[in-house]
Amino acid sequence: MKLQTIASFVVVLLVAASSALAAPATAQAAPAMAGVARTAISDAALVRSLPGFRQGVANVNGIAIHYVIGGNGDPLVLLPGWPQTWWEYHKVMPELAKTHRVISVDLRGMGASSKPTDGYDKKTMASDVAALVRHLEFAQVDIVGHDIGSMVAYAFAANHPELTRRMVMMDVPHPDPQLATWPLLPAVGQFSDKVGDGSNAYPWWFAYHQVKGLPEKLAADGRIRLEQDWFFHYLTKDERQIDERSRRVYARAYRSADSLRAGNAWYQAFAQDIADYGTYGNLEMPVLALGGPGFNWLKATLTPKVPNLTLVRVDSGHFIPEEAPKVLLQHLGTFLK
Repeated sequence: MKLQTIASFVVVLLVAASSALAAPATAQAAPAMAGVARTAISDAALVRSLPGFRQGVANVNGIAIHYVIGGNGDPLVLLPGWPQTWWEYHKVMPELAKTHRVISVDLRGMGASSKPTDGYDKKTMASDVAALVRHLEFAQVDIVGHDIGSMVAYAFAANHPELTRRMVMMDVPHPDPQLATWPLLPAVGQFSDKVGDGSNAYPWWFAYHQVKGLPEKLAADGRIRLEQDWFFHYLTKDERQIDERSRRVYARAYRSADSLRAGNAWYQAFAQDIADYGTYGNLEMPVLALGGPGFNWLKATLTPKVPNLTLVRVDSGHFIPEEAPKVLLQHLGTFLK
């Protein structure tokens, strides 16, 4: 079977599956239901559900960065990962706002932020965050990152130590040379239904998202929800912690061709990220690393580079802010005190 035929067949299957998942009870009810769904998951509606928070947009580095801000105290910047948005931290933002000025950010290419054609290496994305910090007139911040956001947090601390008081990384370190050696194929019996403790993880999507153009076509017209739901099953310990509302938020955020292209570009920049990593020295500020399935990866990467490291294994899947918000708040409370 020719490659083009296979690709067409995959698209047909995804379209059929997506249509089955999204089919409304009646044709007449569909427009009204869609309108309610769009309203309930807009950024404005989400912010209204978090009393004391507001959203803003900063024009920095030639792009627009969207953020949600609230609370009082020392500034605390929250950076989310793929396939999520600033909303990833909604379970912890209200509590953190009691003691901090909380800023949850849509990174370059994410949510309501700009989606330019380039600049998705983590050093450039970190410079966006640094420009946002200066725009908000903060002298120093504590910075928290998860997944892609964790990579950006590391690049922020490495390139802007004068702005970084403390840093927290969750489940994913910055790309380093070891990442380039990961095998393309899983070992016999390695790839199962759940990632578990991460010892047998098979991150096939790291390679999949390197392909330019095809993933955007396969995930077009809302089919990204199929891929996201797979991740929310495979990478979680309890996938019920990522509820239907949040899933609709994330599916909507990655529905457009530009958002899909930008999300893939975060992965396509890994080779440049590895090269940039080679120029970074040790991080001297205090660093807290919380790992679920990614604990061993964090340990191996951070231990040689971070003298002041607190490393904690968390009883959670990959999506710690949503799966284990109480545990996250407990560790942040101690570390940021």
